[in-house]
Amino acid sequence: MDDHVSTHQAEDDARNDSILIYVNGRIVPRAEAMVSVYDSGFMLGDGVWEGLRLYNGRWAFLDEHIDRLFEAARAIDLDIGLPREGVKQALLDTQAANGMTTDVHARLMVTRGVKTRPFQNPRLSRQGPTIAIIMEHSRPNAPRPIRLATVPNIRGLPMTQDPKLNSHSKLNCILACIAAQKAGADEALMLDVHGFVNTTNACNFFIVRKGELWTSTGDYCMNGITRAKVLELARANGIPAHERNFSLVETYSADEAFLTGTFGAQTPVGMIDGRVIGTGQMGPVTARLRDLYKALVGAT
Repeated sequence: MDDHVSTHQAEDDARNDSILIYVNGRIVPRAEAMVSVYDSGFMLGDGVWEGLRLYNGRWAFLDEHIDRLFEAARAIDLDIGLPREGVKQALLDTQAANGMTTDVHARLMVTRGVKTRPFQNPRLSRQGPTIAIIMEHSRPNAPRPIRLATVPNIRGLPMTQDPKLNSHSKLNCILACIAAQKAGADEALMLDVHGFVNTTNACNFFIVRKGELWTSTGDYCMNGITRAKVLELARANGIPAHERNFSLVETYSADEAFLTGTFGAQTPVGMIDGRVIGTGQMGPVTARLRDLYKALVGAT
């Protein structure tokens, strides 16, 4: 597609050419921020990460993000090497070094660290974890609603790779995105193992039908913090919200559809599998939830 749009599309910002990046306790210029080719994350995707967003001097839902990071690290038996407050301080130190105050996105990554030999066994990672924080000036800038295509790649069972784990290994999602783009869409709509609508390759997915908000059961989707906040906001503000199974048939006839994620917050969907959703533009329920969310994170 010539006019490709992404849920992570941002305005160009020349300040990002000179950002400082945190790597294992040091904050260094972008060109000097490097990890070893023997690093477990580079070699095998062995690590976990968080995406965080800064609004007017405050990191949105910081405690929830740090909790999720430590839960994921425990799940893969990875010692982060810092306490929760140490990870928070690394984030704040990187923010201060860059003089950043708002409209900032951070990717906080922890891998199992450098391996002694280039093989899979985690016991070969003996030097301790690698911790890196990339922090950029970043304002979402999608010029139109996202177009999705349903793909054969699915969100699988927890015993294969649990979608709730923010793992560095994202190949399944990348292949889904490639399939969607080959079909002429922007990003992929992924089904669960039962054929019900689940997520996109990068974000959680919602539809609006007759004033009600629907999203997946949560059994196979990412453990999205923004997803949870949108459900809370809907229920607190008189918008019926359901976590349920629903099909592509119900999706195609929805009045609205949108995506949730830390970066884009609520990104409208205009078309799925060549079918226009609603008017093809952001709908009134999506707009209301976006305003409620902006107020919640202090972005207004």
